[in-house]
Amino acid sequence: MSKITIRDVAKQCNVSVSTVSRAINNHPEINQRTRNIILKKIKELGYTPNSNARNLKRLETNTIAVLIKGIGNLFFQPMFKVLENEITKNGYSFLLYKVEEQDNEIDVALKLSQDIKPKGIIFLGGCFMDEDKKILEEIGIPFVVTAIVSKNMSIKNSACVGVDDFLESKKMVNYLLSLGHKKIAIIGSRYDDASIGMLRVNGYKQALTENNISIDENLIFTTTKNEDPYTFEYGYKTVDRLFDKKLDFSAIYCVSDAIAIGVLKRLREKGIKSPRDYSVVGFDGLEINDYLNPTITTIKQPVENMALTACNVLFNIISGKPYKKVVTFEGELFVGQTTDKR
Repeated sequence: MSKITIRDVAKQCNVSVSTVSRAINNHPEINQRTRNIILKKIKELGYTPNSNARNLKRLETNTIAVLIKGIGNLFFQPMFKVLENEITKNGYSFLLYKVEEQDNEIDVALKLSQDIKPKGIIFLGGCFMDEDKKILEEIGIPFVVTAIVSKNMSIKNSACVGVDDFLESKKMVNYLLSLGHKKIAIIGSRYDDASIGMLRVNGYKQALTENNISIDENLIFTTTKNEDPYTFEYGYKTVDRLFDKKLDFSAIYCVSDAIAIGVLKRLREKGIKSPRDYSVVGFDGLEINDYLNPTITTIKQPVENMALTACNVLFNIISGKPYKKVVTFEGELFVGQTTDKR
């Protein structure tokens, strides 16, 4: 059974998420009748407020909160030091907050904004959909979304910084096509991923379409909602799913380097070599790739520059200075040792 969230309570009571939060915290700006209704529904549904967020009330308000979902994701590791250095150097307290897998990062951000009232929030990754706009507006605190570029960042005092995952994904697929690969399997993220994973799969599809190659849905692999897709294990396990189908393909496009590393390990165990038998590519440009043999062909993201820019944009928003709503970096196609001509 899925965990009850603050959104579920709000929906059941026909009120906003912020109203539920006020009821939980006995905020003066809520009438007692509404509060009683909400508390009763909370008890009925068995909703448990995030105690981790409640315990942060004592922190000073001169804080920049960095919210990350998937703290073990190697892609984010180089960003932490840059973010902490820039935030503390500019006179703010640095708070790195891990969002649990079952929690929604936007709900957590709303709770933090009411509990500790940070000066600003930086989201590292995450999933942001059109229906989240209203809740994001309720946060009422400047925020920057990093590693995701949204063309529709229309919320006041907000911005996004990252590469264009759709275009960079097209770049990778076009490179494989230039090598003569026309049957390309792709290992994507969760089937319900409406963010980075979807953009990279859509870029894959668009590149094929523009080159008059039909899309074979059997060559598109995703995972379930409860599995972390940006891991070695996911790539490792998906190899067997791929070969069990006895499909015709010559290249495997992994939407992250972590997935590609897992794929390569399993291929070696099966006696399959890359690129002799199959070309394998990733995405992200993890630092670990410098120490791999073979090195993976990938799209390198300028993660440190992205982190630095995210901080600078957020500081400009907080201080009322001009800032760009969308900052897009170009990824670099790094040709490693896992690709060859068909």
